[in-house]
Amino acid sequence: MGFLHKKGPLANLYTNTSILYYTGTMRFIVFAVIFLVVMALTNAYIYFRFLKRVAPGYSRLLILIPVILMLGEIFFILDVTTGFIPDSPLLYLIDSAFIGITFMLFVVATIYDLVVTVSSKVPFDRDRRKTIKIIFDLTMIAASMSYLFQGLRQGFRPPIINRVQVRLKDFPINNFKIVQLTDIHVGRTIKRNYVEELVERTNALNPDLVVLTGDIIDLPIAKIRHDLEPLRNLKAPTYFTLGNHEYFHDLEYSIEFLQSLGLRPLLNDSAVIRKSGHEFNLIGINDLTGQRMGIHPPDATQAYARADQRRHNIVLAHQPRMIDLVKDFRCDLMLCGHTHGGQIFPFGLLVMMGQPYLAGLHHHNAETQIFVSRGTGYWGPPLRVLAPSEISEITLMSA
Repeated sequence: MGFLHKKGPLANLYTNTSILYYTGTMRFIVFAVIFLVVMALTNAYIYFRFLKRVAPGYSRLLILIPVILMLGEIFFILDVTTGFIPDSPLLYLIDSAFIGITFMLFVVATIYDLVVTVSSKVPFDRDRRKTIKIIFDLTMIAASMSYLFQGLRQGFRPPIINRVQVRLKDFPINNFKIVQLTDIHVGRTIKRNYVEELVERTNALNPDLVVLTGDIIDLPIAKIRHDLEPLRNLKAPTYFTLGNHEYFHDLEYSIEFLQSLGLRPLLNDSAVIRKSGHEFNLIGINDLTGQRMGIHPPDATQAYARADQRRHNIVLAHQPRMIDLVKDFRCDLMLCGHTHGGQIFPFGLLVMMGQPYLAGLHHHNAETQIFVSRGTGYWGPPLRVLAPSEISEITLMSA
């Protein structure tokens, strides 16, 4: 190991790797501590401000709910930060579901707490107030059970087909069909059978083009090679760009493997798409995560470098806020994902604090439209409320 003390590329590589390892470890520790503190406070709030008040006579029994949820969340954080938990899709489904259930119960508890606090100021007589509270408590219990049931039901449903027509001024090809798949998150619970079904349904739509706008993977390629293999059966020309999750799992090898499946990378690059003698540019921009990690950062100037600006530009980017990166370039339509449509209502309100759009088609300005998919898979808890997963069928037409 003496050569490490010498100056040169090997020494620099060792130093950089050590720094990245240390930084990554510290980031995981900080994340784990913050996550567990937030979960503990949230579960305490659920118990003291909702469960205990709804059924005070059963408070000793009901405390088991936040305790079990908290144990599941501790198990989850040990799983994702240490990797020593056995690799079991069922275990991961259960412990990640606890996080979603905690969030959903927190929403119910907050509504309950607000209503009870406000109603306590209303001058009702004691008997009437007691009757109203019983009715309200039963209503909130029923609502919370329905909320949780809907979350699980929608989470396990296959993606819907979301058909969207986009009219672009003077677009040269009428009824050009793009299928967008995004945020599949192939990993712990989304496996080969899910990917096979996506490919089969995508091919059945007979698209002219398929695009994958990031977060294709959620584990190192070595663990999910078999699960990703069906992607090579996509019949239409298929392009992909990077999402934030690709950066977490040996990015260079992930890119190389996806290419081996016949998927064409657009990494700060462009391609010319042709049909019936007409053309447009397809442009891909790397995710913002690359800026923070110092590898494959987004570069709109590089992405547009080879694109003839007399053509229409369809831009692939993972996050909606990347729309700001193309403000000085022609962008007729941007296709994004990342938000999951909020995944669990009303979590989308928090998502929109960091993203300009949550889901659907929007006119960003007079020249630019943006479409944000709710995602084709899910991340973390297998729960979705008012944000179903989707396969996006986007038909481009001339305005």
